[in-house]
Amino acid sequence: MLTLPHRPARIATAIALATAIALLIALVLWAILAAATGGEGSASRIDIPHLLRMTSIQAGLTTVLSIAVGMALAWALNRLRFPGRDLVVGLFASAIVTPGMVVAFGLLSIWGRNGWINQASEKLFGLSIGNPAFGLSGILLAHVVLDGAFAARIMLARLDAIPSTRLKTGQSLGLTPWRRFTIIDWPALRGTVPGLAAIIFLLAFTSFPIVLLLGGGPANQTLEVAIYAAVRQDFDLAGAVRLAATQIAVCSLVIMAASALAPIPTSFGASTAPRWRDRGFARMLQMLVLALCTIGFVLPLLSVLIDGLGAGVGRVVAQPAFWWATASSLVIGTASALLTLLLALALALGRGATGNGVLRTLLGMPAFAYLAVPAVVLSLGFFLAVRQLGFAPAVAAPYVVILANSLLALPFAMATLGPPLEAIAHSRGKLIRSLGLSGWRQFTLVEYPLLGRDIGVMLALAFCFSLGDLGVIALFGTQDFQTLPLMMFRALGSYRGNDAAAIAAILLIGTIVAFVGLPRLFERIADAAR
Repeated sequence: MLTLPHRPARIATAIALATAIALLIALVLWAILAAATGGEGSASRIDIPHLLRMTSIQAGLTTVLSIAVGMALAWALNRLRFPGRDLVVGLFASAIVTPGMVVAFGLLSIWGRNGWINQASEKLFGLSIGNPAFGLSGILLAHVVLDGAFAARIMLARLDAIPSTRLKTGQSLGLTPWRRFTIIDWPALRGTVPGLAAIIFLLAFTSFPIVLLLGGGPANQTLEVAIYAAVRQDFDLAGAVRLAATQIAVCSLVIMAASALAPIPTSFGASTAPRWRDRGFARMLQMLVLALCTIGFVLPLLSVLIDGLGAGVGRVVAQPAFWWATASSLVIGTASALLTLLLALALALGRGATGNGVLRTLLGMPAFAYLAVPAVVLSLGFFLAVRQLGFAPAVAAPYVVILANSLLALPFAMATLGPPLEAIAHSRGKLIRSLGLSGWRQFTLVEYPLLGRDIGVMLALAFCFSLGDLGVIALFGTQDFQTLPLMMFRALGSYRGNDAAAIAAILLIGTIVAFVGLPRLFERIADAAR
């Protein structure tokens, strides 16, 4: 019989925090509903059916294309062995934290009107290919670059987990590549695909910076961008509230449908070495898929670095505004990451300390509130709540951005820390009780040494999410308070492309350093504590 350590303090703390998060989300929803019933702003002419249709179309197409690309890429990586394979797998794993606006800017550098492809086409053939980076095609391309890579890393982990005995049986039967996929691979993947598709749909449905930069006009505007435009450009609070309510309703329906599906753990560890190598046409196809996907993911990032680290970077770093924005980004990112760590640890430790299934579910629900109330909607709710409570938005802005960014990262933090903490409580519960360890000694002597890399991964995720976020700061940013993403967006709006390129390159380098360095740092610290 399962025996968990008696930890009433952990359970009480988790209940208190879950209640606080639920009340905070309720405050946001109250502010939105109060604005809706109070009739703030003039009569709105926003075409919600059109926006809902366009948002659903781009999210649906993104989901289908990302699952197809991710499955093909996972299949290729699972079969191929080559020097630098671990680096390539890690590169695709980093897609989850790569700022969307950086990828969008990179695609503009390649496919835009003055991009690499157009310049080469005009020099070689005297023809222009137009501007495929704008509009629905550009939005889909940017989303598939990020979400396809993310899907590939998740599905590769499922393929890596196939038991070696099944593979040996398949090899002894002489299965062709297609037969192996249908008999062995697909059964391993099909349980993951529905839940992964729901996550990608929500990520695309709530996408903000990519659509803002690549939308190309009202025809491709989505709910998130329309909310931002209604508040910042038209100050149409009534329209913004209607849009926010629509988005919350749709996201909640998707979450309710996805809640019945198997959970999708985020995978960032090393991939196992391939144990099955195809030959002939299948191998050539795998190499082609890997080459195309790698080029598609790396080229936009490479263009950002090449364009951004040129002559323009000196002018940008000479601006005092850049250093203020950098300091704001680092302080907000660090504070958000630490707050996320505290919230995720408290909730995960409380969930791991109870065997009550209903309580475990209730403790986990507030952590995923962001999926139903995305960044721009959350920002709108905070913006309205701050105004209704009588505070100046400029004064509350730093605290709101830190708190909102923490809620943004909390679902991923819980997915990273929750499973290992629960596994430790279940596997070592009797030993901990027999030794009479207190809750603090249990954490310092047992849990923390085993969680070093997971804590580093979680902090890296939270920091990178905050570092590259535009959705939260977009409504609260001012001339005196801006982060690097907002400074980059304003540079683009002022047609200062070189400045925007330099900021994008700095953002990309900072994201890569944090994503690679933090997990290794905390893994070493945890190893030293053992």
